[in-house]
Amino acid sequence: MELLHSNIIGEGEKNLLILHGFLGMGDNWKTHAKNLAVKGYRVHLIDQRNHGRSFWSVDFSYQLMVEDLKTYMYHHKITSAVLLGHSMGGKTAMNFALKYSQFVDQLIIVDISPRYYAPHHQNILKGLASLDFEFINSRKGAEEQLSHYVIDFGTRQFLLKNLHWVEDGKLGLRINIDVLKNSGEAIGQAINSDKVFEKPSLFMIGANSDYVDKSTDHQTIISYFPKAEMVEIKGAGHWIHAEQPKLFFDHLISWIG
Repeated sequence: MELLHSNIIGEGEKNLLILHGFLGMGDNWKTHAKNLAVKGYRVHLIDQRNHGRSFWSVDFSYQLMVEDLKTYMYHHKITSAVLLGHSMGGKTAMNFALKYSQFVDQLIIVDISPRYYAPHHQNILKGLASLDFEFINSRKGAEEQLSHYVIDFGTRQFLLKNLHWVEDGKLGLRINIDVLKNSGEAIGQAINSDKVFEKPSLFMIGANSDYVDKSTDHQTIISYFPKAEMVEIKGAGHWIHAEQPKLFFDHLISWIG
C-alpha cells in the first residue's frame, strides 16, 4: 500500500495527526501545527489520497482513506495519537476512530457531522476541471478562469493553493481533479458503523456555518461518540481554523490539555 505524504512539525512525545478537508492539503494547517509544536506536540500534517503531495488513485472512499491512515501510523510507529480532522478529514477521522479506537486517545472534529451530505461542490469542481494548462500558464490566468465558476475571492485563493509548477513553464493541480470531480457521493457518505468511540471527543462548530446544526445533529453525534463535547465558535464559518484562528487554537489547547 502506498504511503501518504506528510509534513511533520515538532519533536514532542505526543503525536497529533491533522487531516485536511476536501480540496485542501496538510500545509493549510501549518501555522496551527507550529503553535502546537511549541506546546509539546509532534504534529503530522497529512495529505490524504488524491490531495496535496500524496499519491493519486482512481479509487476514493472513506474506507480506503481509513486504511491509508492506518498504514501511515504503522509506518511511523505511532501506537496512540490525538486525531483532528476538518470537514472531509473529519469524516475520515470519525471512521478511523470507530474502527481503530485503540490508536486514538482524543478525537477533534471540525465542522462536520456523521450524517449524509448531498453533493454541493459542483461549481467549484467544474471550475477546477475547466483549467486547461495547455493555455493557462500563470496564477492570474487560472484565477480569471476560476472566477467564472467561483464568485467568492477567499474560496478561489484557497483552491489556487493547489497550483504548482509541474515542470518549467507548465502549471498543474496537486489534486486529482479527474477523480475528485465525480466524488460528491463518496465525500458526503454518512458514517455507517455498529461501533462506538468511548473516548473524549470534541466537535467544533462554526456559528456561521450550515454544516452542523447543534440541535438536529446532536443525537447522531452522541450515538457514535457518547462522550462528545460540542463547542460553537462565534464569527466562524466552515473554515473555523482560518477564520477565527485564535479562538480555535485556544479552545483546542484548553481541551486537549
